[in-house]
Amino acid sequence: MPRATANGIELEYETFGDPQAQPLLLIAGLGAQMLSWDEEFCRLLAGRGFYVIRFDNRDVGLSTWMGGGYTLDDMAADAVGLLDALSIRAAHIVGASMGGFIAQLVALNHPERALTLTSIMSGPNGDDQVQPTEEGRSVLFAPAPDNREGRIELGVWAKRKLVGPADPFDDDYERARIVRAVDRGSNPAGFVRQLQAIGVAEGRLERLATLRVPTLVIHGDADILVPVENGRLVVAAVPGARLLEIDGMGHDLPRRIWSQVADAIAELARQATTAC
Repeated sequence: MPRATANGIELEYETFGDPQAQPLLLIAGLGAQMLSWDEEFCRLLAGRGFYVIRFDNRDVGLSTWMGGGYTLDDMAADAVGLLDALSIRAAHIVGASMGGFIAQLVALNHPERALTLTSIMSGPNGDDQVQPTEEGRSVLFAPAPDNREGRIELGVWAKRKLVGPADPFDDDYERARIVRAVDRGSNPAGFVRQLQAIGVAEGRLERLATLRVPTLVIHGDADILVPVENGRLVVAAVPGARLLEIDGMGHDLPRRIWSQVADAIAELARQATTAC
């Protein structure tokens, strides 16, 4: 897969679809590699008329592993740097979980680079954030094993915990994805540094009220890690934002809603184009 120099680091990325189509940048969550955006989902988006870009955030996968701390604003600058490296003036920005935090900061810090914003199972950070449930905290702060098999089992356990009650857990599918990610580039220290970046981030509700980018918020009502109240807060703060709340969905993007989500993002893009 290709690599780009962006914001002083190297970012591993992959693209789907026609480079002449509307660019759409997918930003992954805490400790998650770009593989967390399933290839089939990426191709669904490409089929809706997007040039889809997924990438490894700093400190995960095959992108640069850092030796010290950084902020979510730095990670937003990474995303913009990747657009620069690809000669993309502006893109539809889509982020999940921590990726949603970063996507919001791309739209706030670099508004000219965001055609639209889609924030999935995410929130406003800082004192504005509704905290995880106790069960969610147990997933977030589970210590990382120091061996491959332990990391795989932890990943499967965490994924099982986070899937919502409406979605049966597919052990074979999830285990295969986790094995691939662990073997490709597991970095527990990077997970900790990303978690620290989340921990020091300030609340964004006041800033989100100034946002003028067409915005879609997607959240499951059974999310134990980033409770649904966070999505409701974001959509209430951003003028004109739309909320797509999914019954029975946890902290996960289950296959059953992929087409629905792709359609909603495509509709947001159409509305943005019409408004222009």
